[in-house]
Amino acid sequence: DRGLAASRWARARRTHAFPGTAGPVLTAPAWDLRAHLAAGQVIPAHPLALDDAGRLDERRQRALTRYYLAAGAGGVAVGVHTTQFAIRDHGLLEPVLALAALAARALERRGGAAVARIAGLCGRTGQALKEAAVALDHGYHAGRLSLAGWAEASDETLLDHCRAVADAIPLFGFYLQPAVGGRALGYAFWRRFAEIEHVVAIKIAPFDRYATLDVVRAVNDSGRRDIALYTGNDDSIIVDLLTAFPGGARIVGGLLGQWAVWTKRAVELLGEVKAGGAGDAASWMARAALLTQANAAIFDAAHGFAGCIAGIQEILFRQGLLASTRCLDAREVVSPGQREEIDRVLAAHPELTDDAFVREHLEEWTS
Repeated sequence: DRGLAASRWARARRTHAFPGTAGPVLTAPAWDLRAHLAAGQVIPAHPLALDDAGRLDERRQRALTRYYLAAGAGGVAVGVHTTQFAIRDHGLLEPVLALAALAARALERRGGAAVARIAGLCGRTGQALKEAAVALDHGYHAGRLSLAGWAEASDETLLDHCRAVADAIPLFGFYLQPAVGGRALGYAFWRRFAEIEHVVAIKIAPFDRYATLDVVRAVNDSGRRDIALYTGNDDSIIVDLLTAFPGGARIVGGLLGQWAVWTKRAVELLGEVKAGGAGDAASWMARAALLTQANAAIFDAAHGFAGCIAGIQEILFRQGLLASTRCLDAREVVSPGQREEIDRVLAAHPELTDDAFVREHLEEWTS
């Protein structure tokens, strides 16, 4: 499995300058993944489009990717939690990866900005390496590695796993909150993780300030300045982006389920932060609280995030981007009272949405 993935990476190097390699070996223009991520990007965690019968809706799946790219996202993360991990059990991982990659390449051929394609990788080492090989075959630039399912493993075992996968594909690390299947990973783990040569970025998503600080400090102490830090803390997006952490480290962008909806607004928000965070601290904190309140409704914080995927589907369905709110598990639906919470937030703060932008382009994206 490791050899298969490595051969895919060698082939992918012909058109991309991956970190830790000698650069491209053909004449195609090189693209610097590290520089792109370091510049700070909006990277939506890509949802899954199904019809009412639970079948893949290819037209709507493409439309979602087109929406994100038209909104100005600098990347897409596919095959991640928001895409529904069960795609692997339904034979949908490769088709879904392929659809997003095709949409991104079509934009690039038309002269659009380069798009970072991040593939979610799951399971034990053998499975993760097979998924990395598939991702590289479809032109993905990095793998966002989930460590869910390793609850009893030692740090050394986890690091061996991470090193093996990083030998096959540039690695986007991931600290997942325990409430949805993650495990505690302390400073010592992240300090050693930062020493892995082909780590390009880390998504910090423990939904915990202490744990977030552990990751930032570990990377800072490692001396690595080529690892981009991304927030996955959907409950503290603005705070993460505005904070100058001890040692001078910054979280430069986000790979977020929250940014799978209202993506045009997310791009505008990150642009404001990059421009210097216009406005006083009090106004920024008010915006931070409002966005977190909206996230609480969409992610169903009231029920331990049970309806987080369904909440995202609900917003996209209301906008017309999805034809159905169906999840692979038909029992996975919005929680009691969740729609009412979403209604409350939307009625009070319609400025959070990008509904007008979606209406203007929906026919184009679904064609």
